[in-house]
Amino acid sequence: MKKIAKIIILLCVMSFAASTTFAQVSISVSVGVAPPELPVYVQPACPVDGYLWQPGYWAYDDDANGYYWVPGVWVAPPNPGLLWTPPYWGFEGGTYGFHVGYWGPSVGFYGGINYGYGYGGYGYGGGRWDDGRFRYNTAVVNVNRTVIHNTYIDRTVVHNTYVNNRVSYNGRGGVTARPRPEEMSAMKQRHIQPTPQQMSHQQEASRNKAQFAKLNNGRPAAAAMNKVNGHAYNPQGKQTSLARANEEANKRAQQQKTQQHAQQQAQKVQQHAQQSQQRAQQQHTPQNAQRQQAQHIQQQQAQQVKQHAQQSEQRAQQQAQQRAQQQVQQHAQQQQAQQHAQQQQAQQHAQQQQSQQRAQQAQQQRAQQQQAQQHAQQQQAQQRAQQQQAQQHAQQQQAQQHAQQQQAQQQQAQQRAQQQQQHAQQQHSAPKPVEPHERHK
Repeated sequence: MKKIAKIIILLCVMSFAASTTFAQVSISVSVGVAPPELPVYVQPACPVDGYLWQPGYWAYDDDANGYYWVPGVWVAPPNPGLLWTPPYWGFEGGTYGFHVGYWGPSVGFYGGINYGYGYGGYGYGGGRWDDGRFRYNTAVVNVNRTVIHNTYIDRTVVHNTYVNNRVSYNGRGGVTARPRPEEMSAMKQRHIQPTPQQMSHQQEASRNKAQFAKLNNGRPAAAAMNKVNGHAYNPQGKQTSLARANEEANKRAQQQKTQQHAQQQAQKVQQHAQQSQQRAQQQHTPQNAQRQQAQHIQQQQAQQVKQHAQQSEQRAQQQAQQRAQQQVQQHAQQQQAQQHAQQQQAQQHAQQQQSQQRAQQAQQQRAQQQQAQQHAQQQQAQQRAQQQQAQQHAQQQQAQQHAQQQQAQQQQAQQRAQQQQQHAQQQHSAPKPVEPHERHK
């Protein structure tokens, strides 16, 4: 019932925050005990271009009466251009209040807490928006460089106080930071509540006993995740199983309950024995037999209580073993399903590659055919050009021969004309023969 009421209140406040344009989204959950120190952990690589880092934080569960760690995770912003302001705990009026994080155009006040990886206490140095795309500062954040290429390096934003200062709350005994002018301005900007994925991420953490500080001593099994419902990593950056960690935490919790129950029963038996002994001492000596009988009864009761505690512990161990076997089976089924899905993906990938190869081969064949056609057309054009050149050359030769023939004819005509002229001249210069009738005269 407490969880349902808390969720209803949270949704109501979020609805009010969504309708409020200029307000700081803040929800105070009053707790009388300070949150644990921030764990030191390795940040997983950003798996998707455009995802932003949400640092891990301690949240509180009223039903479990304890703090639990929400792993740091890469999340998708509601819209491009928005930045994440992390939640923080603040001590005020004798209690520790929880302030929910929010999205906005600028990073607001988050208590001066040094969450690391760009969140050094004020502002954010892990990257910036540039023309609708987020650029990552690889000096402080870890990204998958095979997927993400829009990066830069700026070491001026690195803060070296994270390991030395792990305080997780603002106020007396913790960080004493106050909002800066730019953070005050950011508080007046339009804010957007955490996305459904972020809320689901926190709820999943609250269901895992391995995340609770009273069972992990401030060292959560899953310190960070690469994305919501993705791979979980321990503080050393090694991949871990949330189901197995939850199973072990449930075992420890059951053992603690069994031990506490046994201790309570033993205390009750001891108190009852002391009371019986006091009553027996107050009675007279003739009542020693009754006292011995009472002691015998107390011993029997103590043995019965001890046997009952042992039986309860055995039943708890059997139940834990059954749950462990079920979880192992579920884990094996999940692994089989994942392997099957991976095989299907591999087959699909192979089919896609084959299709791409066939398409590439078809394209290459078409390109070769086009090249062959172009080469044939070029050869035909060259042949036509050569034929035209040959025809032109033949025509030129014929024209030259015709011209030479005409020239020869002209020369012959000139020679005949010259011969005729010479012949005419010879005839004109020769003496004329005397006619016979003219001789007698």
